[in-house]
Amino acid sequence: MTDLAPFPTFSATSDRIRQPLVFGGLPEADGWVLAPITPRDRVHFRVDRELPLEQFRAELPDGVTVSYDQGDGLYRVDGAPGSASVLADWVRACCARYGCATVGLRAETDVRRRSPRDLPADFLADLCRHYGPVSLKRLQRNMSTIRLHLPDPDDLGQQVYEWVLKAVSQYDETKGVPFGAFLATQLSKWVHDLGRNAHGRTAADTEHTQPKASAAFTPEYQRRPSERELAAYMGQSVATLRRNSQTVATLNGLRNLQSLDGGPDATEILLPDSSEAPDEIMGEAEQTLLSHALTAACAPDPTARPDQRAGQPNVLGWATWYLTTWGGQTKTQLSSDLNTSVRNMNVYADRVEKALKSRLAELAD
Repeated sequence: MTDLAPFPTFSATSDRIRQPLVFGGLPEADGWVLAPITPRDRVHFRVDRELPLEQFRAELPDGVTVSYDQGDGLYRVDGAPGSASVLADWVRACCARYGCATVGLRAETDVRRRSPRDLPADFLADLCRHYGPVSLKRLQRNMSTIRLHLPDPDDLGQQVYEWVLKAVSQYDETKGVPFGAFLATQLSKWVHDLGRNAHGRTAADTEHTQPKASAAFTPEYQRRPSERELAAYMGQSVATLRRNSQTVATLNGLRNLQSLDGGPDATEILLPDSSEAPDEIMGEAEQTLLSHALTAACAPDPTARPDQRAGQPNVLGWATWYLTTWGGQTKTQLSSDLNTSVRNMNVYADRVEKALKSRLAELAD
């Protein structure tokens, strides 16, 4: 027999207790108390043409604020709890006066948010300096995906701090979860949103869910699923699975298209003699030249470094131009199909337009 306890015991010592983080001279918990998260009603919407934001802000009713996400083309109008339906009607009427049509307008009640500017400036600055590097370390596992959309290290650093501020606005200190843990759970979701913005929600979600479902099926049945089995596993029809598979294949093909690396520029294109060739052949030749010019305009900029945004193929810009020029779709329809904003599509399409104008000028000569 022995008098020793069956399990070792430890006394609480100061070196085993994690000291609270201090930002701007304030413990982290005290900082959140100074700017508590508050409920509000919110109206989300996009428009089919750019809204005069300053004029729109000047007409806002008392106590109502608006924010604008330029990258996503999304407007958010916030008001007092219980005002969602009134705000939605006001937004529609106001946009109609500007000659704009709202796209995907949605009223949401009891949205809990805080404005980062309500926190003490020194507290917020120190918090960002601490959680920025922490977030970059946490995102190492997602870096291959991130580099597809943010190849420039400066762009990545800016995006990480934007995500930290976004987490600050959404963090609810009353739920007892540390801010660092909340931030970590949100980062992976926001990385996935990068693909949604660049390629459209439908293509990005499909590219993510199909391999995930196939990977879940394989260990369970010890083989890869057939097309019909995968469709049943995902709760889809075979026709839907095939259509989604084609979307993913198109997206991957555009990313890896050799002509985007400048191949066609080094190849001579032979054209038929217009005096001898029938109009149908000349029409096809013109279409080929236009298609080639569009594809080449979406190629990486040869003067840009590979780690810069301009050094990557402009996939969404290509899809926007191709489907609205030859696919018979309007930007509003395409925006609905891809679940991305017209504003976001225009950002990528404008890059194409600059390069396309010079190439079309060369063809005209």
